[in-house]
Amino acid sequence: MKVENKFALIKENIEAACKRANRKQEDVTVIAVTKYVSTERALEALNSGIEHLGENRDDGLTSKWEVLGDRPVWHFIGTLQTRKVRNIIDKVTYIHSLDRLSLAEEIQKRAKTSIKCFVQVNVSGENSKHGIDPENVISFIRQLDSFTNIQIVGLMTMAPNTENQTVLRNCFRRLKELQKEVKGLNLEYAPCNELSMGMSNDYMIAIEEGATFIRIGTALVGE
Repeated sequence: MKVENKFALIKENIEAACKRANRKQEDVTVIAVTKYVSTERALEALNSGIEHLGENRDDGLTSKWEVLGDRPVWHFIGTLQTRKVRNIIDKVTYIHSLDRLSLAEEIQKRAKTSIKCFVQVNVSGENSKHGIDPENVISFIRQLDSFTNIQIVGLMTMAPNTENQTVLRNCFRRLKELQKEVKGLNLEYAPCNELSMGMSNDYMIAIEEGATFIRIGTALVGE
């Protein structure tokens, strides 16, 4: 199926989810996760009206950047090794996986302008997932007050791979609660207005629970 047809279906789902949650559809941004598809498929996504692309590997982002340049808004959504920061820092607007001080220090060192960062939170507590424990999020963010090249725009999480809606909702709600706590601190460098959560299998639930950025691969650009 063409990306434009998939995107049309997803926009209908977003509209329905927003209505159920009494939210505005324009408050939800779709990130097309292009990590498993060709540059041609990513270009098809752009030509379908999608403005935001997400990659989880530095080499994948770099190879597509060489063709697409800064036409899309680039998001780095995967685990970011400290030594790979230099490869992507001048290409991305958003980093969704800030989860340790050493990474923040490298971003601060390499960035020439302020980078919009999401703190990745391991809400589910699964050993297979990266991220900061929920109880350590605020203390971590407070350590970043002198990092002038980092703006904490929000929090990110990956929900468990399950069809259990109760488990998914609890995960997303916990992140929303944390986001409100951080926002309530009124830190200039950490407005924390955004929530990056929800993927192909659970994005409608995530929207109902407050997601502002959803990361969709298979359901949007996959075959």
